[in-house]
Amino acid sequence: MLAADLFSFVIRVRERAPLVHCLTNLVVTNFTANVLLAIGAAPAMVVAREEVAGFAPLANALSINLGTLDVPQTRAIRTAVDAASGAGKPWVLDPVAVGPLPFRTECALDLLDSKPAVIRGNASEIISLLGGAASGRGVDSTAATDAALDAAQILALRTQAVVAVTGATDYVTDGRRVISLANGSPLMTRVTGVGCALSATVAAFVGTASDRDEFWAATVAAIAYSTIAGEFAVRDAALPGSFAVAYLDRLASLDQKAFEKTLVQRDIVSG
Repeated sequence: MLAADLFSFVIRVRERAPLVHCLTNLVVTNFTANVLLAIGAAPAMVVAREEVAGFAPLANALSINLGTLDVPQTRAIRTAVDAASGAGKPWVLDPVAVGPLPFRTECALDLLDSKPAVIRGNASEIISLLGGAASGRGVDSTAATDAALDAAQILALRTQAVVAVTGATDYVTDGRRVISLANGSPLMTRVTGVGCALSATVAAFVGTASDRDEFWAATVAAIAYSTIAGEFAVRDAALPGSFAVAYLDRLASLDQKAFEKTLVQRDIVSG
């Protein structure tokens, strides 16, 4: 894809400030909200089951993260997803640690029937969603992203969702098209919440799409922008604590020229 076309989604987010309804895990709530604010979106952490049905249709997109899942949250998530879907609002699923843990795996598989716009996970999570052997270690993947590429394409075709497998190299597919992205920094794995916040960023970008046909490009743009910001943040900070601050600053300030110059992408022809 043309870098300028991808950056057009950044401009949309900054101009429209999409409202992103987040049901995310307890560990990353604050960082996720700050990331959304940094890119120009508006975060909302409305989590009570009694409120989510009324709020989800008001948002531009919904982000669901299973990181610290319990029974009350599963009920709130189901209510929010049903409300967002009923209102025609896109939602993003982050299936944290599915595979080794049956409770969250069952929840994630059940949610797939509700047609997420995007599924974003690491390689182990994506393989597990397709029924492959669980290989993750908690929230960490023990598989390389390219090992999950076939599973991602099949999962995309089955669910009609865009599937993003993120790691050292990121892959985004809608089952027909596949693109790889190779920006970022290892320090992005040393700060709690960067991956989870990425799913919310995807929701913000998807929330500006004019129709489902744009969900793939919006997802590519969100991941490209986030990883390039991480790559630039390393120039400002070499350790995790300062990197977290520098990352927020770069998300807020990265311009089109730097984005286009730095983007590393490759279209993949699937067999």
